[in-house]
Amino acid sequence: VQLQASGGGLVQAGGSLRLSCAVSPNIFSMKYMGWYRQAPGKQRDWVAFIDNDGSRNYADSVKGRFTISGDNAKNTVYLQMNSLKPEDTAVYYCNVRDSRASHWGQGTQVTVSS
Repeated sequence: VQLQASGGGLVQAGGSLRLSCAVSPNIFSMKYMGWYRQAPGKQRDWVAFIDNDGSRNYADSVKGRFTISGDNAKNTVYLQMNSLKPEDTAVYYCNVRDSRASHWGQGTQVTVSS
């Protein structure tokens, strides 16, 4: 399984970004798809995930602002981020899990200026 994350960048507070995570070979077999982030000097924390039953879960800090989704046809997991805040600045990682292992993407930098 290979993951390629993209879509990060520099945005002003209040702006939006959409992160993408292309999953090879596919996301259909994945039991879990999620996004995590790691700010400088801090641990990696989960942001949002889609569980095996299709339920979507969000960290309190992003609830109402971020939306996670998956596109089976494009084998891509998205994270739509709206109303961005400076405290959202971090490297964002996608993570998927199949029946055998957990797989991580390489990370994409999101910087929110005040």
